[in-house]
Amino acid sequence: MHTSQLNKKRQQLDVLIENKVTFAADNSELSIYDTYQSAQKVALHSNELLFCAMLSGKKVMHVESSQYHKAFLPHESFVLAPEQGVLIDFPQASMSTPTTCLAIEISTDKITSVANALNMQQNFAHDSLFEYVPQLVHTQHNIQTQQLLERMVHLFSEQGAQRHYLIDLSLNELITRLLQQQSRELLLASCDKPHLKTNVSDALLYIEEHLNETLDINTLCKIACMSRSKFYQQFKLTFGTSPALWQQQLRLKKARTQLLQGHAISKVCFDVGFNSASHFSRLFKQTFGIAPKECRH
Repeated sequence: MHTSQLNKKRQQLDVLIENKVTFAADNSELSIYDTYQSAQKVALHSNELLFCAMLSGKKVMHVESSQYHKAFLPHESFVLAPEQGVLIDFPQASMSTPTTCLAIEISTDKITSVANALNMQQNFAHDSLFEYVPQLVHTQHNIQTQQLLERMVHLFSEQGAQRHYLIDLSLNELITRLLQQQSRELLLASCDKPHLKTNVSDALLYIEEHLNETLDINTLCKIACMSRSKFYQQFKLTFGTSPALWQQQLRLKKARTQLLQGHAISKVCFDVGFNSASHFSRLFKQTFGIAPKECRH
């Protein structure tokens, strides 16, 4: 199904709130939801893990069980655990500017198989670094995840002999990115717990605490007690990116938070460690889809 055909199918409206177009695969299901009028407290629930990404507009997500009430915007991922319910507000939806969200339902068995495969590759002291923790995850995703999601829309909506195989590969990548996000949070949370500490978590903490400084790989290798090649290998396996790119993502995430709070662009740029305002603006737009000045409105 070409993009024009997909859009045509989406325009066949059954309802104005959460109008749903769904494509199924072996271990997953992809749905695109379009909402054409403002609404409050619309319920969403899934028996399996639900990975959501905003395409346009704004939602406000309410998870009563954890007192969670936050805006959900484009270039962000929102992951619901199996059986976890959420209530959604649509403050900006209209016929001319619908609020659009992509949701991928993934079976627990599929997540477990990917986690097991990743754990076989790593050789940390504890055996289950990659383990899905059934909790809410809400984060800005990077350009690689954005491109992956766009690719998955095409894979799910097209027909072909290799469709299920290609979808399975893309699912492996999406689950890996989710698990890397969770293992990063696990390592950061374990930094103050001696029995859970790892050499990589010490290096992570150092990057967090020196975010506006030039990354010194030699210092990180010493902290982690690893050779340069070993450190790069372990870091890439655990977090799916290089230390430099990960530091850049953290800087941009911090910058976005400060801009949303109303801080001046030039001050934010240099406070988080960028030396060039134009370079900062280019990376920011590439990552979040909007310019820094738009973030302050």
